[in-house]
Amino acid sequence: MKIEISDKIKELTPNFYVGGLVLNVKVLENEELNEEISNLENMIFSKYDISEIINIPVIKDGRNAYKKYGKDPSRYRLATESLFRRLSKGNKLYKINNIVDTGNVLSILTKKSIAVLDYDKIIGDVFIRLGNDEDIYNGIGRGKLNISNIPLYEDDISPFGSCTSDTDRTKITSETKKILVFIISFSGKENLEDEMNLASSLYSKYCEGLELSRFIE
Repeated sequence: MKIEISDKIKELTPNFYVGGLVLNVKVLENEELNEEISNLENMIFSKYDISEIINIPVIKDGRNAYKKYGKDPSRYRLATESLFRRLSKGNKLYKINNIVDTGNVLSILTKKSIAVLDYDKIIGDVFIRLGNDEDIYNGIGRGKLNISNIPLYEDDISPFGSCTSDTDRTKITSETKKILVFIISFSGKENLEDEMNLASSLYSKYCEGLELSRFIE
């Protein structure tokens, strides 16, 4: 599988990079993961007021990127900003399964949008480009979304993910055995290697994950 980023994204936001990992994983119950999630929920609630979320530097970089693409970041929020806003209000994370939940932990720790995708449901190579008005896109649990002018991930079939929401086609299920994880950075690639090490460690700890390959694009 090859990953390519459009020239338009790189032209508008030269600091846009993607760190990616392919891992074998297992869907299972993990109480240690639940404890970590609870600790992170409490930490975010005690540390951040909701009004401060947009000024967290890494999140601010993503919001500024959306503005350069012509998208209002307050209407179409980065996935990681939505997580932080939810927790800062004292709400809990939605728990899906250990694979998805570990992705949320990674997003909180890195402050970056994370895509956790079923590798075997992706057909062909992946092209990351800005969405347009012709793209038909149904977000998980959100119905049809307007993804024009935000980065989306497209394979040989159709767009299957974005920095705001992923789709049902490549979502994690109880049958998932192999995943593709994207760490989306609007802040350059300086920390991506360390963040991929963190991702590999978390998936090993909570999902019996085995890293197969990684890349930075």
